[in-house]
Amino acid sequence: MCEIWFDAAGACPSFLPLISISVPLILVQENMTWNEAQSYCRENNVDLVSVYSEEIQNWVERMVRSATSSHVWLGLRFSCRLKLWFWVTGSVACYQNWVPGNGSGAGHCGNTGAVQSGGGHQWVSLPETQKLNFIWNKDRINIL
Repeated sequence: MCEIWFDAAGACPSFLPLISISVPLILVQENMTWNEAQSYCRENNVDLVSVYSEEIQNWVERMVRSATSSHVWLGLRFSCRLKLWFWVTGSVACYQNWVPGNGSGAGHCGNTGAVQSGGGHQWVSLPETQKLNFIWNKDRINIL
């Protein structure tokens, strides 16, 4: 298995120290079903990534460029009973970046959310049985 970390280093004038900002995400380049990926994360005391903001989406976009699958699992599932998308942290998906027409409607029972590894890096609804790379948060904390 290969884990990729993305560090963004800023360019600073010579009199300032170079500051490296560590993005709190890890891309796992191993194909697993959504449930396998979530179990793997939980065994390592982390969660699949929850994308609460455009900033986190930007980090996800940088990470998925190195994916070996066409899509990458996010910590997003559809509740058939409630007919809504929610994150593994229990939060409702307020910030959204769906491929047009893809996340709406009630026809997503048994599906989970993934992000395109190419193109517009938008989210799609896929059967949880597909095997894809996945992204997790380095720490089990909510990034708001």
